[in-house]
Amino acid sequence: MGKSKHSFRKKWGQNFLVDPNIIKKIHHTIKPASIDNIIEIGPGDGALTQVLLPDVKDMISVEVDPFLIDKLYDNKSLSSLKIIHDDILKTNINDLDIINPVRVVGNIPYNITSQIIFWLIEQLDFWEDAFIMVQKEVAQRLVAKASTKQYGRLTVVVGAYLDVEYCFSIPPTVFIPRPKVNSAFIRFTKKKIALVEDEKYVKFNNVVRMAFNQRRKMLKNSLKGWDVSENVKEKINFSRRPETLSIEEFVMLV
Repeated sequence: MGKSKHSFRKKWGQNFLVDPNIIKKIHHTIKPASIDNIIEIGPGDGALTQVLLPDVKDMISVEVDPFLIDKLYDNKSLSSLKIIHDDILKTNINDLDIINPVRVVGNIPYNITSQIIFWLIEQLDFWEDAFIMVQKEVAQRLVAKASTKQYGRLTVVVGAYLDVEYCFSIPPTVFIPRPKVNSAFIRFTKKKIALVEDEKYVKFNNVVRMAFNQRRKMLKNSLKGWDVSENVKEKINFSRRPETLSIEEFVMLV
C-alpha cells in the first residue's frame, strides 16, 4: 500500500470534498477577499484550502489527523499556510497567531456538528462570519420555523445568538468516501445584539432543553418546578407546547 494512501478515520468522521465544481461554488459563496483572515476547520487534504489561500491575507488550518498534517506540509502550494495540529474544540481563536475577527470555514465531522456550533457561540467575539458544511437535516433544523417538526432546541439556542443562512444543498457524490446523508452549506452571522446575555446562557440552555425533552407536553408540565414570574405567565400561555413558542418567547422565560 503506497505511502500517500489514506485510510479514512471513522472516529473523525472524515469525508473529503473531491468535486471541483462544488469547491468552486463554495469559493464563490464565501467570496474570500485580500483583507480576510480565515480559520479553516478540518482542511482534509487541502482541496478547498489551496483555492482559498491565494485570495486572503492570512489563513490557519486546524487539523486533528497527523497523517493529514504531513500531507498539508508536503503540499508546496500551501507553503504560506499556518497549520495547527489540534482539536478545534480545544482551541481558542484569540490564542491563535492570526488577527481577529476571523472568517471561519469548515467541512466538519457531522458527529460533532452541535459541539462546533456551540463552540462558535462561545467564540463570538473573535469571528465575523462562519461557513460550515453540515448534514442537510441539521441545516433544516437550524433554519426551521416555530410549529414545524424540525423546530427544536438547536433552532432556539443557536437562534438567540446567530442568524443562519441556508446557502445550498450538496449530494453525497461529491465526497470520498460518500456519506450516507445529504449535506448543506450554511452561513452563520452574529446577531447585532444577542437575545440572551452571556450570564444567562446556561440557564437559557437548560430551560430550552427541559421544554423540548418533553416536546409533546404543555409547558406547564414540562417546565413544572421552573421558577417563572407571574408577569411572564401572563404573556405566555403555558398550555402551549414548546414548538409553538418563538425564540423571543423562550428568551422571556429566563
